[in-house]
Amino acid sequence: MRTFLLPTLWLLFAGPAAAGSDEPLAPGSGPLSLAELARKADFVALAQVRDTDYLRSRDIPVSGSAYLRVLVPYKGDAGIELVEVYEKGLHERECYFPDRDVFEEGRRYLLFLQHDADHPERYRGLAEGCAVDVLVDRDNRYAIRLPVTGLTLSDPLEQLARTMQFSDPYAVVDDASLPPALRDAMLAAGQIVSHESEAASSSPGPAGLPRPDAAASRLWRYTRGVSLGEFRELMRLEPADRQTR
Repeated sequence: MRTFLLPTLWLLFAGPAAAGSDEPLAPGSGPLSLAELARKADFVALAQVRDTDYLRSRDIPVSGSAYLRVLVPYKGDAGIELVEVYEKGLHERECYFPDRDVFEEGRRYLLFLQHDADHPERYRGLAEGCAVDVLVDRDNRYAIRLPVTGLTLSDPLEQLARTMQFSDPYAVVDDASLPPALRDAMLAAGQIVSHESEAASSSPGPAGLPRPDAAASRLWRYTRGVSLGEFRELMRLEPADRQTR
């Protein structure tokens, strides 16, 4: 799978979104609440990547569209089943999505989009960012994965966060994708655990001792999230925000 590009090291391992991000802010920008982002957006929805059609330079997307299947619309046209998100160029809050292999399910995101002024039938990401990662837990419920990346949010998400058992394949990340400083910070915050160590502890070595490779894990699993229902409440959307055809 190719990497989802957004202008922060955090997105080398995930996708859009960032609360509490250490990345520099654009001039005149600052943290926004989810309610503010939702007000700015023309379209807010839970969606899943279906396909991408990007022009690439050295395997990096530089323009084109991603197509996402709308799972739950929250604001905007409730009749949209497939949303096109167009992006062009490389900039701080660019909105490119990862490809998926034929037999892979696409990543899920909560989208914050605005109409494309040149082509009203498609959308662009907000200047502040376009999406946050959504994972499925073992009870088949949606949750926002922490840490949030790609958006700088002012909402106190850690107060709502809890430890979760994710069944989503994108809940596991390779160590090579994590900058060491970020990995250490996430470990200290309890946001990731060693995925291979968990597997080793369930299948111990001789005499019940941990397997020798358990401490040298190269895979990590996300463990903290906020339920999508609680996250949705922070957006303060009204029923009238959903437009039916």
